[in-house]
Amino acid sequence: MTPAPKPCAGCGREIQWRRRWADDWEQVRWCSDACRRRGVTQVDLDLERAIGELLAARAGSATICPSEAARRVGGEDWRPLMEPARRAARRLVVAGEIEITQNGRVVDPSTAKGPIRLRRAR
Repeated sequence: MTPAPKPCAGCGREIQWRRRWADDWEQVRWCSDACRRRGVTQVDLDLERAIGELLAARAGSATICPSEAARRVGGEDWRPLMEPARRAARRLVVAGEIEITQNGRVVDPSTAKGPIRLRRAR
């Protein structure tokens, strides 16, 4: 029987079980060497906090774009923070705090491509 997938600690994407991890599946935390090297930085935590603050300041059904959190944290130089903002959003989905939507429908954060919106979990 194959163990259930689990989220990456860095990017929040789903990690699928592999036979080579059979002996240490419980210790697997990262989906890739890149996520392991990058880890979760203070900027990542700031982005998570910014997403929470932006959603708290809006109506319960309102959504935000990840770029709003990137702008809040990065100021004028916000564009490099877009992918870290998406990673922060995926981690918040795993924590059960928010949902990622496209065209008003909740999507799987591991496979969502293109423009996304963030809203509080319902």
